[in-house]
Amino acid sequence: MKKKFNAKDVLIPTIALFLIASVCTAILAFTNSITYAKIQENNEKTKNETRSAVFPDALSFSEDKTVSADGEEIVYNEAYSGYGDVIGYVFTASDKGYGGTVTVMTGIDADGNLSGVETIELSETAGLGMNAKKASFRDQFKEKTGPFIVSKDSQKNDGTFEEINALTGATITSRAVTSAVNKTVAAYKALTGGGNNG
Repeated sequence: MKKKFNAKDVLIPTIALFLIASVCTAILAFTNSITYAKIQENNEKTKNETRSAVFPDALSFSEDKTVSADGEEIVYNEAYSGYGDVIGYVFTASDKGYGGTVTVMTGIDADGNLSGVETIELSETAGLGMNAKKASFRDQFKEKTGPFIVSKDSQKNDGTFEEINALTGATITSRAVTSAVNKTVAAYKALTGGGNNG
């Protein structure tokens, strides 16, 4: 004989599952509210440390701003002296690398010279593309105004590009970093209405 349908047999487990899910959601929301501010604080601290690394002469930086260059919105921060004067900018730009997005932070002083380059997002091949983090590669951009081209593409250089030596076995990564830096050079020119004042 078939057992009679009893609403309580369905209702009680449903309510129990609902209560368990509600409690779990409340715990996750509470945990998130506690950790979110700390995560944001740590992210901002890391960004400020990177800004200082690419523009060591600056004592502080503005909030994030954007400028349009070549149809792309580029995030930048004004770099301030101890007197609050704008002495340059820090730009953040990305391009597609071999293993994913390559994001670069670049400092450019008031004369249009690059003060430093740091990779802040890099998922390239270990021992090859990841060498883009090394100072020996990044420092090639310093004290130059750009735009840049990877030396392996020198046949495309019409004399307007400064050449960057590619990483061994990581030409795609080298091009991605170079392209991201070039975006910051274009953003600097769009922001200042020209380029190199030196």
